[in-house]
Amino acid sequence: MRHVIALDVGGTGMKAALVGADGALLHRARRPTGRERGPDAVVAGILDFAAELRGHGARQFGEPAAAAGVAVPGIVDEANGVAAYAANLGWRDVPLRALLADRLGAPVALGHDVRTGGLAEGRIGAGRGADRFLFVALGTGIAGAIGVDGRVEAGAHGFAGEIGHIVVRPGGIPCPCGQHGCLERFSSAAAVSEAWAAACGDPEADAADCAKAVMSGDPNAVRIWQTAVDALADGLVTALTLLDPRTLVIGGGLAEAGETLFTPLRDAVRHRVTFQKLPEIVPAALGDSAGCLGAGLLAWDLLNTTDGMEVTP
Repeated sequence: MRHVIALDVGGTGMKAALVGADGALLHRARRPTGRERGPDAVVAGILDFAAELRGHGARQFGEPAAAAGVAVPGIVDEANGVAAYAANLGWRDVPLRALLADRLGAPVALGHDVRTGGLAEGRIGAGRGADRFLFVALGTGIAGAIGVDGRVEAGAHGFAGEIGHIVVRPGGIPCPCGQHGCLERFSSAAAVSEAWAAACGDPEADAADCAKAVMSGDPNAVRIWQTAVDALADGLVTALTLLDPRTLVIGGGLAEAGETLFTPLRDAVRHRVTFQKLPEIVPAALGDSAGCLGAGLLAWDLLNTTDGMEVTP
């Protein structure tokens, strides 16, 4: 049975699958990323994990994977197959596509984790059927994926979709990127967690706890939540003014609050638009499987693009 390897590399764990031509998940596996062992060990672990998946496919389905798709965090040079930089994994300029292609003996597609997850949400998830969509992940930081006709735009230098670094509060909180007042300093799950932990005096409190307190009417929680929603709406209106998406898909940890987030966010965006067309604002549908599913799509796209011709890794 023809299949591909899909691998989603995160800061703490790796999710993988063998994916059939119809998108069926034929096999799933997980293992720790092992970043505490250093960047070289992480790369070795990725290669070993991919080789194990190749072996499983060969045994189970009578042939090894025809290709692999890999999603990684940080700055990714997709055209050249290089994992350029990832602060949480400690690597720089890793030729990951070539290393994997050599290990697997098959073509490999390398993608940015959020753009890859956005590809899956746009093609088979919450944005399915939309010719233009914007996927925004509200996690430790905030990043986005710009979807156009079933593909995701990486930009000229691989930075497209970095909505978390739109300045929404000029002169505001310093951001590690070097700017002040970036969106992710106010509206990421990490920012809400930090603000709520300080307000309630519990250093272990997080954004999910803040959302629960909002539902119970805690005034401090309501204030912190509304601050995050207002900043997010400002950033999203900037994005939709530039991109004019038909569907706006919101995922990541903060989106798990459901209508506690989406009801005030839809209202805030609606009150800010003037001439712009209001997109449908919907929660992501694929959860933490999006990156892995998107990696599988990258692999099948690679095979379909080559049209049966040999690919140079």
